[in-house]
This record gives sequence, C-alpha cells and structure tokens, in this order.
Amino acid sequence: MLAIARAAGLRPVPVPVDADGVRPELLADAFRATGARVFVCQPLFQNPTGAVLAPERRGEVLRIAREAGAFVVEDDFVRRLVHEDAGELPRPLAAEDADGVVVHVGSLTKATSPSFRVCALAARGPVLERLRAIQIVDTFFVPRPLQEAALELVGSPAWPRHLRAISADLRARRDTMTSALRLHLPELALPHIPSGGYHLWLRLPEALPEPALTSAALRAGVAITPGRPYFSAEPPAGHIRLSFAAVAGAGEIAEGVRRLRTACDEVL
Repeated sequence: MLAIARAAGLRPVPVPVDADGVRPELLADAFRATGARVFVCQPLFQNPTGAVLAPERRGEVLRIAREAGAFVVEDDFVRRLVHEDAGELPRPLAAEDADGVVVHVGSLTKATSPSFRVCALAARGPVLERLRAIQIVDTFFVPRPLQEAALELVGSPAWPRHLRAISADLRARRDTMTSALRLHLPELALPHIPSGGYHLWLRLPEALPEPALTSAALRAGVAITPGRPYFSAEPPAGHIRLSFAAVAGAGEIAEGVRRLRTACDEVL
C-alpha cells in the first residue's frame, strides 16, 4: 500500500497505533496538519501489529474522517483468517457507515490460494460510480472463469469446513511459534499475540540491528521480514515480522525459531 501511494505521487502520513488500533485523537491531528483526504486502515488484525480497532474507537474514526471530508479505505484482508480462539468478530466499518465514507476491500486470495486473485470492493454513493468507471477503464471486467470459480467455492458446503480447518490450524501454528520464541528468544519483545492473521510482530533490542539480523537469518536458513518497510516514517525501533503460514507445519516452525536463535547469536 505504501509503495502504491508513493508511485501515485502521494505522500503517506503515519498515524500511531496501539493495542486498540489507530488512536483517533492523533488521526484528527493528522487530518488537520496535512489536509489528507484518504485514511487507509486495517481495523481487523492490522498488518503487522495484529491490533483490532476497539469498539469505542470505530465511530470516532468514521466521524473524524467525515468531518475532514475524507474517505476511509478499509482493507479487510484477514477476516477469513481468524484463529479458533478469537470469539465473535466486529463487523466491518462499512457496515456502520451510512454516509458513503468507507470504501471496503476484501479478498478470497489468502484463504484459498495465492494465485486465486479475486477480491471485492464495496462502497456507497458517488465514490462507487467513480470506482466502477475506473475498473471498466483499467480491466473492463473480472474474467468469467474466475467469477464462476469464486461462486462455486463460496457456495460449496466444503467452504465453511475449509474456513474452520484454517482457523484451527492457524491457532495451533501461532501457539507453536509463540512457545518457541519464549523458549529460545526471550529477549525479543512480543507485545501482542493476535487471534487472527498469520504472523507475529516482534520488537528487537537495541543491540540487535534489524538489517544484520535479517542477513544472518538467511545465512542460517530462515527467512524473516524486516520491519522497516512497514513504517511510512522513521521507526521507533528495529522490528521483524515472522510468518507461520508458508511452512509445512509445527516442526518447521520450531526449527525456524531455533535457526533464528543461531542468527541472533551470530549478530550479538
């Protein structure tokens, strides 16, 4: 999203997030200071922190955007990757928007296959007409075979079973990774354990530089994602993102954390 904005000549402005999602008072300050007209957010299991926008902040975010004359782009990318212990999920922000402020985006890709590039965009009012016109100019339409495949998939009795299986497996993988990190890498801070998504977000101690650790991890045979690209301004500290999705199972997760321990020892 940051790369797309910059390629379009836009200037991304950061707004701080805590355990309850974006901080509304700082969002309002950012709108006043910059005159921005779009707020891009992930209210559900935000990437990379895993934060969920608190109920008492949801209406505030919509009110602030409305008063600023801005749109909210709600990237609901992880709703189908909820963990088994998550409980009831909040509704999309778009469900609470009667004024056409929210543009809601969701996808089947992550819950099915990386090559299944089918998404949905929901909006109200004039913005919907503008987005529809852009879609027609850019791609004309979604290919019919993909549409048919998407309908057959979500209409199948196997679809709910598939989502339940993903939910159970993601919880087990998350628990395996958090346990391994506490055992082998207690010096890495894990401030939040999400109940959705497929990764963990860790803060590095000062003595462990992010670029050096990323390189050492590759030499040890484990791929990690450096945190710097997730920030639109200077990061407060080094971070890494660890994914537990693209692995064979619990054994590979545990082995990956052991190799990351080796990489840390090399750098420290």
